[in-house]
Amino acid sequence: MNNSIILASASPRRNELLRQVGFEFEVIPSQATELESPGETPEEHVIRLSLEKAREVSTRDDIDGRWIIGSDTIVLRDTDILGKPRDNEDAARMLRSLSGRSHQVLSGYAILDRRTGENRSAAVTTRVSFRLLTDAEITGYIASGEPTDKAGAYAIQGLGAFMINRIEGSYSNVVGLPLCEVVQALESLGAPVPILQQPA
Repeated sequence: MNNSIILASASPRRNELLRQVGFEFEVIPSQATELESPGETPEEHVIRLSLEKAREVSTRDDIDGRWIIGSDTIVLRDTDILGKPRDNEDAARMLRSLSGRSHQVLSGYAILDRRTGENRSAAVTTRVSFRLLTDAEITGYIASGEPTDKAGAYAIQGLGAFMINRIEGSYSNVVGLPLCEVVQALESLGAPVPILQQPA
């Protein structure tokens, strides 16, 4: 086992966020099934899926990395979880339901240390407010293709920024990974954190 970090996600957004703060890591997408479990809270949901993703990768025989990061992001409108849209019609329905109001974005993360058996996991919540959208704006945004694989059918870091007039909390959390908390968790587990490796 080597002292390296593995991101158990195929998300290019999580990849970009980690690289943005200087991390070097290997990407090995998890094959864990993303299902809802009756009776669990949204926070429990994203933490459980994050742990399951990290654990699935950690059990593979050909994995050499020590620290494994799993994550899951959902959009919560009132008590309804909005995942990735099934098609354009579903995306339009989601965007209409978010128009002119606020919702929550929850990202869970889990970091497993395969050498010590320790782990860190938590959920982070950010409140996002949309301005009132016109039908033409919704149609045009869907035509861009951006909503296709995004929870809640939008991307705050892309064209979707035009819809958002306010956020309360972590921006990176809405993108897909709460960087502040993840970096702190990695540091607490003894992982190599780039900002700590800078020459004095």
